[in-house]
Amino acid sequence: MALGAPEQRGVRPRSPRRRRLLLGVVLALTVLVAVLLPPVVRDDGRPSGEVTLSTGVSSGVYARYGQLLRGQLARDAPQLAMELRQSAGSLENIERLLAGEADFAIATADSLASYQAEGGTGAERLRACARLYDDYMHLVVPADSPVRRTADLAGLRVGVGQDRSGVQLVTGELLRAAGLDEETDLEAVRVGINSMPRMLEAGRLDAFFWSGGLPTSAIEQLADLKAIRLVPLGDLLPVLTEWGENTAHYRSAVMPPDAYPEIPGTEGIDTLAVANLLITTDETDDRLVEQITRSVINGRDRIGQQVHAAQRVDLRSAIYTQPLALHPGARDYYRSVKS
Repeated sequence: MALGAPEQRGVRPRSPRRRRLLLGVVLALTVLVAVLLPPVVRDDGRPSGEVTLSTGVSSGVYARYGQLLRGQLARDAPQLAMELRQSAGSLENIERLLAGEADFAIATADSLASYQAEGGTGAERLRACARLYDDYMHLVVPADSPVRRTADLAGLRVGVGQDRSGVQLVTGELLRAAGLDEETDLEAVRVGINSMPRMLEAGRLDAFFWSGGLPTSAIEQLADLKAIRLVPLGDLLPVLTEWGENTAHYRSAVMPPDAYPEIPGTEGIDTLAVANLLITTDETDDRLVEQITRSVINGRDRIGQQVHAAQRVDLRSAIYTQPLALHPGARDYYRSVKS
């Protein structure tokens, strides 16, 4: 027997089962390390690896925009993969980003301003890549509903958006501007766009609020199943603009004629709009942010074919990212294309 064999040292040889177990542990650790490591920048200066983008509910525009941006990134930087994570919306996206659970996220300007004003943990670390497109506020009711203005919602069952969503934030402001207390003056149903249209169709809601890009597919689909109407909200803007920085990010808007052609009178609806931003943190690598920002602009026409509001993204508007400062990597990109 050779010197040092396991039998001479009093050590039992490892069984095939133990070897397979050890191999499994090693492989699991390898995968874990790969997941935890951030994207890297190669010797040629191009980022590689995987980034995570936190979007929104499956039937909302955030999720669709994320899918299309991932496709554009695959064209621009095939060595950089993008994982999409659905969420409740803006507020959860902000929290997820600051917790290190995502590299990039989409959030509305008013949600960001509210998070800053409330002293949210890590708010000073937030940075912007681009202003993407505007969300339009919708108040959806059955076509035969007596509701003609927000104040008429008193005593009704109203979908206000799910918890940790930007929809719920702006809905609360609109109800307050209309003189309604969300807790006592109506029955607030805290569900999202993936549930509210079905509930309205089934008669389990009398109305619902939604803040989203145009068109929102869930509302298009609802209009195919039930006669609905959009209630004007523009009359509330003067009150909102008096309330300070959080509500200063709302602007007057009119639903474009082609937003929902299947809903009569849509083109004449006065409403409010708020900007969506693509955001990250100050810890994200400059060259990675530069690449993601480049793909946002490069993909404008392709993405805009399916998310119509994205057609408005351009170099002039993308840099207006209040209340956040631009990330240095995004700033580098904008300077490079303007020089």
